[in-house]
Amino acid sequence: MDAEQPSPERAETAVASLKPKPKRRWWSKTARGSKSRVRFGVVVALGAFAAGAVFTAFASLAAAGDGPYDVVRQLGRVLVLVENEYVDPVERSRLLEGAIKGMVGELDPHSSYLPPEDYDIFEADTKGEFGGIGVEVDFRNEAVVVIAPIEGSPADRAGIRSGDRIFAIDGTPVRDKPMQDLVRLMRGKPGTRVIVSVSRGSEERILHFTLSRQIIQVSSVVSKMLDGRVLYLRIKQFQSGTHDEMLDAIGKMRAEAGAFTGVVLDLRSDPGGLVDEASGVADEFLGGGVIYTTRHRGQTVDEVRAGPGGALSVEPLVVLVNEYSASASELLAGALQDQKRATIVGAQTFGKGSVQTIIDLPGGAGLRLTTMRYYTPGGHAIQAEGITPDVRVDGTFVPDQHVGLIRESDLENHLPAEGTAPAPPSSAEPVADGGTPEMPPSTPKEIPINPTGGKDLALSIGYQIVKGVLHR
Repeated sequence: MDAEQPSPERAETAVASLKPKPKRRWWSKTARGSKSRVRFGVVVALGAFAAGAVFTAFASLAAAGDGPYDVVRQLGRVLVLVENEYVDPVERSRLLEGAIKGMVGELDPHSSYLPPEDYDIFEADTKGEFGGIGVEVDFRNEAVVVIAPIEGSPADRAGIRSGDRIFAIDGTPVRDKPMQDLVRLMRGKPGTRVIVSVSRGSEERILHFTLSRQIIQVSSVVSKMLDGRVLYLRIKQFQSGTHDEMLDAIGKMRAEAGAFTGVVLDLRSDPGGLVDEASGVADEFLGGGVIYTTRHRGQTVDEVRAGPGGALSVEPLVVLVNEYSASASELLAGALQDQKRATIVGAQTFGKGSVQTIIDLPGGAGLRLTTMRYYTPGGHAIQAEGITPDVRVDGTFVPDQHVGLIRESDLENHLPAEGTAPAPPSSAEPVADGGTPEMPPSTPKEIPINPTGGKDLALSIGYQIVKGVLHR
């Protein structure tokens, strides 16, 4: 949705000649639930006579050898059979795209083949700019809940509110629809119209809003000066420009209030994003040392270090995390924790410690492929484990009572930590009294000047630690 989440005989030649250039690395969390996977199967109900005839006719196609390209030839056989024998005509491009999706989807929950339309959406998300209506949403329990309308956006001007549940888009019910399909329905060329139907609170009637799409620029950083000149920074996700956006916020706050006495960095529900942006942010909080290392098939392939003179390298620092802090946000929290730079407050994080390389493919498609695991400065593997807070505050983000809490280790076919066997998905216990979760602040007006004693317990504790009122 609007963020604020493209012949068998000659196959060996075609594969050898295709050497796409990696564009960048992307770390993100699968949207709060297990990833659906394409599976292929054929069920044929035939009488005894018909079955004998079919198996006799196709028996010559059943044998398969052990050569490296036999599986490609097998794909060609199946393709020909489907094209010639399926009950209705089928487009070859649709069949092959489905086969590619299924192949990549079998690797792990975060590798995926992106057809051109999906790749365009992905690119727009990383840039933080797209044509849409301007709502930050949460996909939960087959519902689409508005976290907040983006200030000045069509949704904001029309009166869509936080907590509204999107019921339909242009008359298409959202229930059971894949997230990417809903994103396509919401986005479009600036000036085009879309009807968004929502339910609000306990009201039974459905509210319909006709909105004109416009170019939406999504800010990834929220900042505010708290009492006692404590700087509050929230990073919603790591997109193109996040590092510069944070530096701009720091400069503005320093110009208004002078030197900071401390910093609260809020990474709750940050799903990750671009690696360069995350390491750039980490560099501002460190005066040197390792930020992270990456390993590919057991070998260290990269070590990223901080330089001297970070913009916030000396102020007392607390980092807030929760169950949905994932990937790049876990890397940042882990670096600051291992370097003894910050106190981590909140709940055990999601546990996504893998790196996805984004590769351009011909025709506008893309491949998101898991290529490495990353490690904290102390050598801790975040994958399927997460970051353990120094001060644990459970319940900072209450999961839906019908779904329960899902982490990386609960996802089907998840990548295990290096050197360990994959663990079966665990059965997350549902929360007895879940209700609507308390979201991290999305706008400055939602952040109290003095969080002490407020309903946001993690923020209250973090603020008091920075102030020196509480100690670990």
